Amino acid sequence: MIPIRDNIKSRRTPWVMYLLLLSNVAAFVYELKLGDGLEEFVLQYGLVPWRLTRGIEITGFRPLDHVVPWFSHMFLHGGWLHILGNMWFLWIFGDNVEDRLGPGKFLVFYLAGGLCAGMAQVAAEPLAQMPMVGASGAISAVLAAYVLLYPTARIVTLVPLFIIFFFAEIPAFVFIGVWFLIQYWSGAAALTDATAGGGVAWWAHIGGFVAGIPLVLALKGPKQEIRRRNRPGSMTVIRRRRY
Repeated sequence: MIPIRDNIKSRRTPWVMYLLLLSNVAAFVYELKLGDGLEEFVLQYGLVPWRLTRGIEITGFRPLDHVVPWFSHMFLHGGWLHILGNMWFLWIFGDNVEDRLGPGKFLVFYLAGGLCAGMAQVAAEPLAQMPMVGASGAISAVLAAYVLLYPTARIVTLVPLFIIFFFAEIPAFVFIGVWFLIQYWSGAAALTDATAGGGVAWWAHIGGFVAGIPLVLALKGPKQEIRRRNRPGSMTVIRRRRY
């Protein structure tokens, strides 16, 4: 299923989401220019579980190897489909989450979600030597926040049915619920059969989504109400600030 758009309009410009989109695209353009040096670059700045669980015992602690990749891996991608898919999901769902949290909290939320996603993948495959790259973990946290904040939003979705494609409006909790089940089933299969993973860090998706729930609950704050009384004799107007 491919989301096309949702029916929730943001009240303000999502500057942080735009910054994240631009940062990911700029990093990908830089990757394209590396040529033969790309493999070494990704190995250095991607998240390599073995380096964090066993390699640190051999080389000792080095910030470039053991701190920087936790953040840098979120902005690297493995190909055109990888970055286009991730940035499209961020475009559809990120603006509304930033609208609720505010720009500062949204940036904290996004980065924290990506960190938790990386931790989940390292915990699931601690000896893996293939570098993990991509914004999927952080965006999975965004999906969790979206479904909590806008469960009944409608997602216009391109749905494949064998060789036929059609558009359908699907409630957010259904769309994201199906998406999460796919990640979970794929992740469970990858634990028992390494070839079933298909090179996808499924547990980063799962970890990012699960982490997104307490993160958004902690950051969104309580619902606030703004009360304004009209002229004497008129009715009271109550405005609610969405959270």
